Amino acid sequence: MSELVICGLRAGIPGREILSGIDLTVRSGEVHAVMGRNGAGKSTLSQVLMGKPGYEVLGGTVTLDGVDLLGLPTWKRAQAGLFLAMQYPIEVPGVSLEHTLAEAFAARGSDPATVPALVGAEAERIGFDARFLSRPLNVDLSGGEKKRNETLQMAVLSPKIAILDELDSGLDVDALRAVSRRVEQLTKERGLGVLAITHYSRLLTELRPDVVHVLAQGRIVTTQGPELVDELERTGYAAYDAGDDGDGDAARPGPLADPFADPFADPLA
Repeated sequence: MSELVICGLRAGIPGREILSGIDLTVRSGEVHAVMGRNGAGKSTLSQVLMGKPGYEVLGGTVTLDGVDLLGLPTWKRAQAGLFLAMQYPIEVPGVSLEHTLAEAFAARGSDPATVPALVGAEAERIGFDARFLSRPLNVDLSGGEKKRNETLQMAVLSPKIAILDELDSGLDVDALRAVSRRVEQLTKERGLGVLAITHYSRLLTELRPDVVHVLAQGRIVTTQGPELVDELERTGYAAYDAGDDGDGDAARPGPLADPFADPFADPLA
């Protein structure tokens, strides 16, 4: 049983606090959804957890099976068992997918010779075209194929906890169903814990969450069961942007009301 524990996480960019005290625990086999409107801090949360340069941690702790992740560089967080499926996967000319995964296996002491067979099997499971396997990583792939590629990498690397940052962005219905079902299979087959960040309910129709959190103005303002997804689809996020947060506490004015305030985030996300 693995456990990602986030306690009182505060973070931001120089001169601006974006996350204002995040408390969240994700365990093996669980699917947690984090939803919220533009500029709430969702993608910032994923970037800070993975250690993207440019952000400052202002307080709190993040541990994975007792290991302090905030004190580690990104590659060591990955080796500890954390994986980030990026909202906008980058292209890496000259480096193939199989070579990338082989190096990751070698770095953690696994046999890189097993990578081609694992990659081929996963590609078939999610409908990822085999001709992309030897192509430079993500080069000339559509947005949807890049997301399939992220899912394939996650399955091959077999992390303990996966953060899915807008996995549904750029996917058509068939691709969304394929990657969502594979993620769900991994929660059951390998005990993968999932933190799925999304704006919309369509991902969560396929990838059924156990818990749904609403992130507003840099903090989690409510945590409920999967029925919250339907409520948000009907009513939106207005009820969670200000006023009472459901626990009798007034929601604080958000430091990130302006979606352009975080220069590391996608302003259109």
